[in-house]
Amino acid sequence: MVLQSELFKVAEVQISYNPKFKVSERPQIRAFEDSYGALIQQWSKDRIEYLEEFKIILVTRRNRVLGLVDISQGGIHGTLVDPKVVFAIALKAGASGIILAHNHPSGELEPGAEDIEVTKKFKEGAKILDIEIT
Repeated sequence: MVLQSELFKVAEVQISYNPKFKVSERPQIRAFEDSYGALIQQWSKDRIEYLEEFKIILVTRRNRVLGLVDISQGGIHGTLVDPKVVFAIALKAGASGIILAHNHPSGELEPGAEDIEVTKKFKEGAKILDIEIT
């Protein structure tokens, strides 16, 4: 039997963020190569050419890395990403910016129409939250 008071509790997304570091000592993203270097270290070499994955790098206003998060993993032809999940993580971490990244197992470097549309969607939502999308 569910208690009446239990019916009105709000579900909460819980993400732990307990830094044991100084932000000023975190790596800084100054160019594309810096973000690529951070991402490639976290990508499984066994899956990068087989499964599409979506990851984000959370950054401060000065592009100091707060963390790198695996968001989704799909199949050979795509992966789904829910902006609500991404923004919940960014807000909880206090990120001022998000670097969006995903691989194309095909090796294609140009973004597809879906990639462009998803990025536009993220940028629109980020404006409201004052979060920079890269």
